[in-house]
Formats: sequence, structure tokens, C-alpha cells
Amino acid sequence: DLQIERERTVYNISGGCTALVVVYLLGKLYVANAGDSRAIIIRNGEVIPMSSEFTPETERQRLQYLAYMQPHLLGNEFTHLEFPRRVQRKEVGKRMLYRDFNMTGWAYKTIEEDDLKFPLIYGEGKKARVMATIGVTRGLGDHDLKVHDSNIYIKPFLSSSPEVRVYDLLQYEHGPDDVLILATDGLWDVLLNEEVAEAVTNFLPNCDPDDPHRYTLAAQDLVMRARGVLKDRGWRISNDRLGSGDDISVYVIPLIHGNKQS
Repeated sequence: DLQIERERTVYNISGGCTALVVVYLLGKLYVANAGDSRAIIIRNGEVIPMSSEFTPETERQRLQYLAYMQPHLLGNEFTHLEFPRRVQRKEVGKRMLYRDFNMTGWAYKTIEEDDLKFPLIYGEGKKARVMATIGVTRGLGDHDLKVHDSNIYIKPFLSSSPEVRVYDLLQYEHGPDDVLILATDGLWDVLLNEEVAEAVTNFLPNCDPDDPHRYTLAAQDLVMRARGVLKDRGWRISNDRLGSGDDISVYVIPLIHGNKQS
């Protein structure tokens, strides 16, 4: 992240990206995630989550605490407190539910003028945004990203530190259909872990076991499942649900090569 900052002028880098990295070292898989991509392992048809997404909702308390400790980062336009909905002027003096950084549940407070400011985190699910600007809270780059029509920088709230989880390959004997799946949010937006596991465990046994491309074909199958087919009302997946509108990148990596290798 520091290197991107140093080189952003030389290479004219203005944007940012998330990162999901897997390193195989001495019989273990180290999965590092900074962003909203996801990694899972499928072993004997069972799902083992290997990462968790970093979004305004999952990192709410970290973001609110930072804003509480350094209120100047909010540019006098935002409040670090969270409310169930946008506070209106007519509600000043009335009581409303709110959450601070140290709260997991909700409590009541009397609404003040400062509470009319736009909330640091606004929206729910995929529509949740930090300062109405960005929907992921960890990644690389975005050093110049500002709130629209302002001089308020978003970067202080974005972390490049990944969460790392470790999987000991040598603890288990893996079969040819046991895999590690890495994918961007375009897949996970529309398919659950269990749906992905079911698709892969149904697909791989129908492939030629000697075909070196069977895992690539399984990845392509997942991409097509998430994209869906074009119908009158747009791209649709199973049960007539809306297909993914985001980028879909998928890796399916076999684990059988890790069996008892030193």
C-alpha cells in the first residue's frame, strides 16, 4: 500500500483494489484477505470458510472508534454515531435509537443539532457506504479518494492490513474433489457458500478424472451460474433471481497435491 502511494504519481494510479492472497508454505495454506472477496475450502462436501468480508457493516465499530478519536477526519459534515435511518430536523429534541462504537445493541438518545449531519456509515448490505462513497473498508490504494464535492479524504478509514487464516493441509487426506475456492464478490453476491459447494461437488465427479482442466471448467461453471442467462427482465440465475452485476473472478484449486508432502 505504501509502494502504491509512492508510485501513484509516476504511474498515474488513482484507484484502489481489494486483495485476496493464498500462500502455501511448509504444509500449510495461509489465506490473507483485505476486502470483500472470499475464500472457502470444500472438503468431503463440507464448507470451511477461510476469510470474512470487510465492509462498512462488518467494520462498523472500528470505523466509528477512529472517527470518535479523530473527529477532524469527518470534516464537520459527518457524525460517527449510527441511527436506524437518516435523522430529520423536525426530530431534534426527540428520542431516537442510536449506536456508538462501544455498543453492539441499540439505546435511546435525545437528538441534537450535530446528529443531523450525514452518518459516517449509511445504507445496508451491498448499499452500505463509508461517507456515502465506498463499500469496502480494506484494500490497497485509493490514497486520493475524497467524498464527492469536498476535501474530506476517505483513506484514513481504509485499512490495508489483511486478516490471515491458516489451514493445515497435512492434518487431512484430501480427495480429488476437495478444493480451495477464491472468488470476488461478484460470485458471493448471488450464491451462498453452500450453493457453491453443491455446484462444485456435483460438477467435478462428472469430469474426466485425468483431465487437467477439470478445475478450470468448474470455475467457469461457477462464473456462468453467478452471471445467469439473459432473459426479458435481465440476467437471471436459478429460482429466477437476479444475476450478478459485479465482476466475477473465480479460482478452483485442488488440494490433493498437498497430501503428506513435506
